[in-house]
Amino acid sequence: MTHWLSDDERRAWKALALMELQLGRALERGLVAEGLSLSDYHVLATLTDEPDGRRRVVELGDELGWEKSRISHHVARMARRGLVAKVECPTDRRGAYVVVTEVGRRVIERAAPLHVAAVRRLVIDRVDPSDLAAVERVAERVLEGLAAERPTS
Repeated sequence: MTHWLSDDERRAWKALALMELQLGRALERGLVAEGLSLSDYHVLATLTDEPDGRRRVVELGDELGWEKSRISHHVARMARRGLVAKVECPTDRRGAYVVVTEVGRRVIERAAPLHVAAVRRLVIDRVDPSDLAAVERVAERVLEGLAAERPTS
């Protein structure tokens, strides 16, 4: 038997779902000038957060919540554009690293200030500072649940 959403739950869910869709499109529009999709940006930002600019393919996919085939195809497309390189792992023949290239670093260095300004304008400046902790708590709980539901490779 279906446990339908209450009116309050439906309104909250609809607002969250529409925000995610519209926010993603708005953020992506700001990256087009640098030739990036929002997914490209997330990959580059994740890699450049690492001191050596690299992550295992599987770890990158896990952090972004992407299936193995999606991360593999996306990394291949980014590699063809010179933004990243895929490098074999010397200790695990089945594993590989995704490494940000110099081209990728230059692109993210140009895109990041524009992206952060858009995040600030579209989200941070519209949320009460006292609500940021609640937003973070909700997001973390949902992300934990999603991680628990993700199939293991």
